[in-house]
Amino acid sequence: MPRRHLRMTGAADCSLGAALRALRTELDLPGAFPPEVLAEAAEAARAPDLSAHEDATDLPFLTIDPPGSTDLDQAMHLERRRDGRGYRVHYAIADVAAFLRPGGALDAEAHRRVTTLYFPDDRIPLHPPVLSEGAASLLPGETRPAALWRIDLDGDGRAVRADVTRALVRSRAKLDYAGVQQQLDTGAAEEPLALLRDIGRLREEQEVARGGISLNVPEQEIVQQGGSYGLAYRATLPAEGWNAQISLLTGMAAARLMADTGTGILRTLPIAPDGAVARLRRSAHALRVDWPPHVPYAEVVRSLDPTRSNHAAFLQECTTLLRGAGYTAFDDGELPDPAVHAAVADLYTHCTAPLRRLVDRYASELCLAATAGKEPPRWVREALPALPKEMAEGTRRAGTVERACVDLVEAALLEGRVGELFDAYVVDVQERNPAAGTVQLRDPAVVGRIEGGTAPLPLGERLRVRLTRAGPASRTVLFAPA
Repeated sequence: MPRRHLRMTGAADCSLGAALRALRTELDLPGAFPPEVLAEAAEAARAPDLSAHEDATDLPFLTIDPPGSTDLDQAMHLERRRDGRGYRVHYAIADVAAFLRPGGALDAEAHRRVTTLYFPDDRIPLHPPVLSEGAASLLPGETRPAALWRIDLDGDGRAVRADVTRALVRSRAKLDYAGVQQQLDTGAAEEPLALLRDIGRLREEQEVARGGISLNVPEQEIVQQGGSYGLAYRATLPAEGWNAQISLLTGMAAARLMADTGTGILRTLPIAPDGAVARLRRSAHALRVDWPPHVPYAEVVRSLDPTRSNHAAFLQECTTLLRGAGYTAFDDGELPDPAVHAAVADLYTHCTAPLRRLVDRYASELCLAATAGKEPPRWVREALPALPKEMAEGTRRAGTVERACVDLVEAALLEGRVGELFDAYVVDVQERNPAAGTVQLRDPAVVGRIEGGTAPLPLGERLRVRLTRAGPASRTVLFAPA
């Protein structure tokens, strides 16, 4: 199944919350932090290494995250360049290395966990909360150590200069996407927030020019419905895309710095094979998505409206072309092959979420060294060869958690409704068995397997289906043609 986002809104105290807690135990995921890790984190929170940080607390940074977030990796300040030739992006990334001792208990535990694991109602953090939600988080009104990027753009949004240094920063405001979108739509946003739309749109145009794509796949969201809960679809807001463009910009700038110095770790994605693209074309035809023969895939994706059911289904299908993404390290002056991330359509690396992803701490250190004209720290270089495998395992575990959560929520929602009929939309058909595939329900917002029929499923068509299996114990939802 394509990757699906899932969020819980105010339903953590229902029976579903208990089932999700049981799931964490069943999957044998990291539990409480060992005492020695907590002790080291507490000491680091009291006395981080700030010896190399300049003072940038005069810049009025702000953060944009989902409501309730406390592990804040990034803060931004956007402004027009003083020469009038474009824009300057100040992007502060939490400086996790200021709190970790290489080879210490805290460092070793981060390598064991690799990523923060997200559940609809909670998370299993990469670092102890005293750091990830406290001393290292870019919380408003607090002075924090950061890797501070300064990226100059010309009037068309092209990056013309980028560097990164250690700095102390202070966020002035913690904003969420809905609030930002409202300010931008009503004209209430003042600079620098208003520049997010201007720069975001320019960067989207640059993405189009280089052939990159961003998939705005609708999220499944758990919502309260009286004393119970349900599932709904939520289309992403334009402000979320503009915010993501700032992160992409920084990841591309970081990758360029690494390439120039000959040492780094890239996020790579091979170009999709012809067979996968041909299959996607067949899906587009079946889903009544217009894809003329001469039009590139990226242009079709940009034309989609995620609020339309057939377009939303096709966006889910498009995520199949993103399979195969990984991490590639290099330290000999030669770029790996492939070096480019096919969806970004450029060199790219992960460097903007070090509170939640292990590799980002190393990417920041490599870029800080490159800007300073120094060799990377020994502890960074020694870790590079093993990082791709570590990240692959951590990403696999995060995917397992995500799939299990979606399966559990859908199965729990439909428990007791076996035998009922639903209106569905066929969004995927198996090539080897065209009588089996995937259907998407509008109400409730469930995506599930369908099998048991004898005729090929009508890809892209509406279909009346019967629920044949649903239960949180097996985390399975199964439909059959009615």
